[in-house]
Amino acid sequence: MKEGLKKKLGFLDVFSISAGAMISSGLFILPGIAFSEAGPGVIFSYFIAGILMIPTVLSKAELTTAMPKAGGTYFFVERSLGSFAGTVAGFSNWFSISLKSAFALIGIGAFTKLFLPDVSYNTIRAVAVFFVIFFTFVNLLSVKTAGRFQVIFVMTLLLILISYCFIGYRFVEPQRYIPFLPYGVKKVISTAGFIFISYAGLTKVSSLGEEISKPGKNVLWGMLSALIIVNIIYILVVDITVGLLPEEILRKTILPLHEGVKVFGGRIGVFALTVAGMLAFITTANAGIMSASRTPFAMSRDGLLPDIFKRISKKGVPYISIYFTSLFMAFMILVFDLKNLVKFASTLMLLLFLFVNLSLIMMRESKISSYKPQFLSPFYPWLQILSVGFYGFLIIEMGTTSLISLLIFFFLSLLWYIFYVKKKVMRKSALMYIVERVVLSDKVFVSKTLEEELRDILLERDEITEDRFDSLIRKAEILDIDRKLDYEEFFKIVSSVIEKRTGISKEKAYELLINRERTSSTVIGKNLAVPHIIVDGKSIFEIIIVRSKNGVVFPDNEEVFVSFFIVCSTDERNFYLKSLTAIAQISQDVENFIKEWLKAEGVEDLRNLLLLSSRRRD
Repeated sequence: MKEGLKKKLGFLDVFSISAGAMISSGLFILPGIAFSEAGPGVIFSYFIAGILMIPTVLSKAELTTAMPKAGGTYFFVERSLGSFAGTVAGFSNWFSISLKSAFALIGIGAFTKLFLPDVSYNTIRAVAVFFVIFFTFVNLLSVKTAGRFQVIFVMTLLLILISYCFIGYRFVEPQRYIPFLPYGVKKVISTAGFIFISYAGLTKVSSLGEEISKPGKNVLWGMLSALIIVNIIYILVVDITVGLLPEEILRKTILPLHEGVKVFGGRIGVFALTVAGMLAFITTANAGIMSASRTPFAMSRDGLLPDIFKRISKKGVPYISIYFTSLFMAFMILVFDLKNLVKFASTLMLLLFLFVNLSLIMMRESKISSYKPQFLSPFYPWLQILSVGFYGFLIIEMGTTSLISLLIFFFLSLLWYIFYVKKKVMRKSALMYIVERVVLSDKVFVSKTLEEELRDILLERDEITEDRFDSLIRKAEILDIDRKLDYEEFFKIVSSVIEKRTGISKEKAYELLINRERTSSTVIGKNLAVPHIIVDGKSIFEIIIVRSKNGVVFPDNEEVFVSFFIVCSTDERNFYLKSLTAIAQISQDVENFIKEWLKAEGVEDLRNLLLLSSRRRD
């Protein structure tokens, strides 16, 4: 069965998945705890936490627009840092998202108690497992169906929260904000670090990159708009809640928004906020199942997990991976006290953020020509370097227990890598491209597998369906000549290649080329020539492409840097004309084309330049 996933998610889906993954305990439970640390200054803490998320959003947006593949963070890390780092990142991504999503469903219990104060913890667990089963079914229907549920739930949630802000604003008491910074600026900043992990769900959507239509536009603007809107809502909701509640209540409550709505909303308000709270935790869980399940699928395609995980249903979803993720979530809900594991999951999230920024640096510095993101993260590399330092600091701040757990996790991942992955996977990462370029002093790389894979990803991303001309370019001989030549010596060199490719003797090929050139010039544009010959036989068509860095002098002293040699039989005349049209479209902006042609680092860069051109394809 075909392994490609279907592109069914648009901008609104990306926005809703990103926004829904952020709004849960960070808004409905955390404000009271954070207020105890920073006082009314907690409003600034939420603002700072949102700002701290920007570097990772920008880095993930660049990587996702360059490599919109299932698995998101896992895929970026594996291709940039290698299979061991990819193994760690894959398990980290899957474990942390699954665990946090399971915990979000347990969070529904806090709202259940508003209606049923005596409800037992086992009942709460049963409710959580019910929602796991429900959203498993939704995700199995199709990614579009899961996305539509997310859109409906998130829009309803946002509407309730905006109503809370508009109505609650009239009941705010200004004296509740004084003193605004009772514990100083340092506490506001440290609380921002504590709150920061609440925003971590924002970038889950990158795991669905392969299923997003027009990822260059929808991923970037979907994540950024979600961050901006959710951060504004966070700030407004917390601001109004602080202004509504006395300090002694806000410090003690585990449901601060519900206490706030009691001031002005009565039973209807409490009911509406309860619905909003449950929607918040449900959307986090749904987004978690959607994104977490793509990681085992992606790892399986790469050989890091058994093949069973890469199976796709007729509806285009990785159903085995969805089942496995849902079963894991249900197991964790029923067996473990998730509160003790969520801090470790947060540590893994921070590790992944660190990996993402390192991945971007590796991809940029590898100088792989087919790494062509549709969005470039600004302030490179300083933004990424600062982010790596910041996330490293936060990991250390998580405490000794989390660090020990992280080391154990690394060790278990290493065992899996040694005994399962290492024997099967020999893929070269962007890091190795950098090493080879340094060691080999900018010579041609030993292997081009990653460059070719990225090229294929770009073709899929830009929905380019290859035609016969592309197929010829993929197989074509490409010569890269450094010295200056006259056209006669140049034709002798190419004639030898024609002999190797077609069986026509080099003497015959040379004679045909010379006669054709003397009949009329084959220079068709500035610095561009298309020498062509007709040969006896049937179904013969070959293209030989040449870059002449120092130029070839054709008759009338015309200097040529780009040459497309075409050898064809008479029955291929129609395709010959189509090939001329393709060459004309590729080199339409001839000055920029020649500039890019001469700047390319090697033969595969030249091939990529032709294959990734935006010409019309039949």
